[in-house]
Amino acid sequence: MPVITLPDGSKREFDQPVTVADVAADIGAGLARAAIAGKVDGQLVDTSYRIDDDSDLAIVTARDEEGLEIIRHSTAHLLAQAVKELFPEAQVTIGPVIEDGFFYDFAYERGFTPEDLAKIEKRMKQLAKQNLPVTRTVLPRDEAVAYFRAQGEDYKAEIIEAIPEDEEIGLYGQGDWKDLCRGPHVPATGHLKAFKLTKLAGAYWRGDSNNEMLQRIYGTAWSDKQSLKDYLHRLEEAEKRDHRRFGKQLDLFHTQPEAPGMVFWHDKGWRLYRTIENYVRQRLAEHDYQEVHTPQILDRTLWEKSGHWDKYAENMFTTGSENRLYAIKPMNCPCHVQIYNQHLHSYRDLPIRMAEFGSCHRDEASGTLHGLMRVRNFTQDDAHIFCTEDQIQSEVARFVDLLMSVYADFGFDDIIVALSTRPEKRVGEDALWDKAEKALQLALDEMGLEYRVEEGEGAFYGPKIDFSLKDSIGRIWQLGTMQLDFSMPDRLGATYVAEDGSRQVPVMLHRAILGSLERFIGVMIEHYAGSLPPWLAPVQAVVLTITDRQAEYAASVGESLKKQGFRVETDLRNEKIGFKIREHTLQRVPYLLVIGDREVDNHHVAVRTRSGEDLGSMSVDDFASRLREDCARRGRVNLEE
Repeated sequence: MPVITLPDGSKREFDQPVTVADVAADIGAGLARAAIAGKVDGQLVDTSYRIDDDSDLAIVTARDEEGLEIIRHSTAHLLAQAVKELFPEAQVTIGPVIEDGFFYDFAYERGFTPEDLAKIEKRMKQLAKQNLPVTRTVLPRDEAVAYFRAQGEDYKAEIIEAIPEDEEIGLYGQGDWKDLCRGPHVPATGHLKAFKLTKLAGAYWRGDSNNEMLQRIYGTAWSDKQSLKDYLHRLEEAEKRDHRRFGKQLDLFHTQPEAPGMVFWHDKGWRLYRTIENYVRQRLAEHDYQEVHTPQILDRTLWEKSGHWDKYAENMFTTGSENRLYAIKPMNCPCHVQIYNQHLHSYRDLPIRMAEFGSCHRDEASGTLHGLMRVRNFTQDDAHIFCTEDQIQSEVARFVDLLMSVYADFGFDDIIVALSTRPEKRVGEDALWDKAEKALQLALDEMGLEYRVEEGEGAFYGPKIDFSLKDSIGRIWQLGTMQLDFSMPDRLGATYVAEDGSRQVPVMLHRAILGSLERFIGVMIEHYAGSLPPWLAPVQAVVLTITDRQAEYAASVGESLKKQGFRVETDLRNEKIGFKIREHTLQRVPYLLVIGDREVDNHHVAVRTRSGEDLGSMSVDDFASRLREDCARRGRVNLEE
């Protein structure tokens, strides 16, 4: 007679074993219809799962995060079923859940077309409408291999053959079709009400370029049609805001095959880059950071001592000289310890805050490279704080205050905080990890910040706090981080003299606000759809003449503003003023200063914003004051309203 304890603490007693579906029905008919899965003693299971003993149970519905993931996983299976019915010669491989959706890889010699995608989606909707029951069966490993071989599914058989012999294999079936899966899945296909196939791509079997190329179909799935509609709208908006398109349109940067994952900054883009870099440099100076600069290439032995070689070597670029192997640095932290170690430090010297705009290289897979968002060469706004254990909380709080202020200056006020704990692959003793995790948690609690815990997502050398921004169309970007490290300074011999005269190892706090300048600039471009606030705009104002008669005065206005430190251009071309206004508006220049004969006579400029607002005629000094105020307000200025 199992006793079921529900999340609210209430209990339900049954006189015989029950399934998750039975318990949901006992609670209410509405919950029974909505139930997608269950969580029995913390483990996700199908609604058909039988409960024999006293257990804690939560009913999972489409409103739950786990429920949405199950919907997406089940929709991937629905996709595979539709493909097999329409294209029987295609072989199925794997179909995992990804952020906002799923994909499934197929071995199909002809390849799929966009027209095929429409047919597949139509068939998926028909199968969903049939509300086919989804059932689970278990087979011994060798029997499962034989089953899939008989079906002509060699890839599935290969996956199963890699599983230990004594392990049973779970198969999920809907209609006449079965697929290999651990589950859980929705009880029936009728729960899959809101999905769309989004794109086609190529992918190598098992992600290895030496293996055969497969056909990948991407899709998205949601709990209801409104959520799907909202997501597709975000996709449409994201496409309009693609930073790569603005990079070309605004002449900011480009990439090319000869330097994959590396950025060619053009003059205007480099102005933007340096404006951001100089702003961060100023803020760091205000918070007592030293700025340093360290080598790009270091001997392998340093990376072995730091622990990076064992954990990160596959992502490093290497080179050799005079029988020595060097790595191009993927991060700056071991270099900063080398600077710290050049002096004997007392506890009175701590904290020492060491910052670097460090150029790093990481050997990212070519298929993951994406404009400024995923690159192989990037610059971190990196810093490391060497401190005592007693200083951890105050240093974390000081950093968070700085970070929040910087984000506000860039126009972001919706910040998501996450505490990430020890990963499976890590260095350091568990006792150190216990101490490190507790220190970060206490710091967050003391500041009263809301945060979520991400189990197992810490860096290999220590736990971390990650800071993510929500942009103007609701996307989340993880940028800032504060990582606590008891291990690396010890491995690299960093010490200080404590108050009692003993040698102690300092705590090392790894921290960044923007993450990388390249990615942050990509986020900024998309957040503002290219219309950067005046303090960041590569060209803050352009002076336009109506006829050649105003050329001399226009040139003097441009020079006057440049001397005051503004980024200003003049357009003296013999073109119609409407044409010039439209062109510079498309270039997202914040202010257009139009000069006709009246402005020359009055020593004024006629000011318009890029949104088309006419601010009227004003003196050059008055305009300079306005632009100076805009720059002082930074990201809090919105010329688009």
